Amino acid sequence: MKIIVPMAGMGKRMRPHTLTVPKPLLPVAGKPIVQRLVEDIAKVCLEPVEEIAFIIGSSFGAEVEKSLVAVAEKLGAKGKIFYQDEALGTAHAIYCAESSLSGKVVVAFADTLFKADFKLESEKEGIIWVQKIEDPRAFGVVKVDAFNVITDFIEKPEEFVSDLAIIGIYYFKDGANLKKEIKHLLDNDIRDKGEYQLTSALENMKRKGLKFSPGKVTEWLDCGNKDATVYTNQRILEFVHRSEKLISSGLKNLNSTIIEPCFIGEHVTLINSTVGPHVSIGKNSFVENSVVRNTIIQENTKIYKSNIVNSMIGNHAQIAGLTADLSVGDYTVIKNQ
Repeated sequence: MKIIVPMAGMGKRMRPHTLTVPKPLLPVAGKPIVQRLVEDIAKVCLEPVEEIAFIIGSSFGAEVEKSLVAVAEKLGAKGKIFYQDEALGTAHAIYCAESSLSGKVVVAFADTLFKADFKLESEKEGIIWVQKIEDPRAFGVVKVDAFNVITDFIEKPEEFVSDLAIIGIYYFKDGANLKKEIKHLLDNDIRDKGEYQLTSALENMKRKGLKFSPGKVTEWLDCGNKDATVYTNQRILEFVHRSEKLISSGLKNLNSTIIEPCFIGEHVTLINSTVGPHVSIGKNSFVENSVVRNTIIQENTKIYKSNIVNSMIGNHAQIAGLTADLSVGDYTVIKNQ
C-alpha cells in the first residue's frame, strides 16, 4: 500500500501561522496534522504501508523534507518527496508523484483529519471517502445507486443533489489507472475552472466501467482555518487521551491545575495557572498567572497574566496582560501591562 499526500498549497486561510510553517506541519494535539493523517490511514489499512509520497513546494526547504521523511519512517514506510511549484489543480498535484502511481494507492489531501470505525476494503476498485453534511454547497459531493456504487460526482452544487461530501481521501486498487486518466487530462489540456481536476479523472474512470464505492467516516475534521483547527485539536485530544501519553514527564508544574485532556510538551513550565481543557502546549513554553482554555500554543512561547481561550499562538511568542481570543504567529509580542 502507498499513500500520496498532496500538500504544496500555501495555506493562506491559516495565516499568520503558515508564514513560517507549511499548514500540514502545524501541530494538533502534539503532532503535525500530516502525521496524524497518515497514522489514521495506516490504522484502517489491512496491509502495511510501504511508501508515503509527499508533494510539496520546493521552497519548503530541507528541514521540512527531513521531517516528512521521518513521519513516513515512523510508520515503517519509505518517505519520498515530490514538488509542485505551480497551483494547477488537484489532478496535477497528484501527477507530480507519477512514479508512485502504481499498485494500491491512497490519495489524501493534507488539510483534513478523520475518525473511522471500518477497515479499508482493498479489493474494491476504488473508494471515495465521504461524510454526510447539512449544507453541501461548498463541497464536491457524490450520488450513489441502490447498490451503494457512486453514479455521479458534482462539484459545489447550487441545488441539492446529495449530502455526501467528498472529504479528500481516495483509494485506488491500481494507481496506474489514475495515472493514465490524469495524463490524458494534461496531454489534452482538459481543465475545469482553469485547473486540472481530480473529479474529471474520476468521471472518466467511472465512464470506462470502474466502480467507486463511498467510504463513510464517523467524524470529519477540517484544518482549513484557525477556528476549525482549534476545534480539531479539541476533538483529537478527546479521541487520543486514553491511548497516547500526552503530558510530558518533563513538565515543571508549580501550583497549577491541568484540566484534561491536554497535551503538554517537554520542558513546559506552568506557574499559578489553570490550563485546559483542550489545550496543547509545545515544548519549552512558559505559562504564569494565567488561564488557558481550548487553545494551541506552539514552542518556546511565554504567556503571563492572561486569560486565553479559543486561540492559536505561534512559536517564540510573548503574550502578557490579555483577555482574548487570539490568532498570532511566530515571534509576536503583545503586552498590556
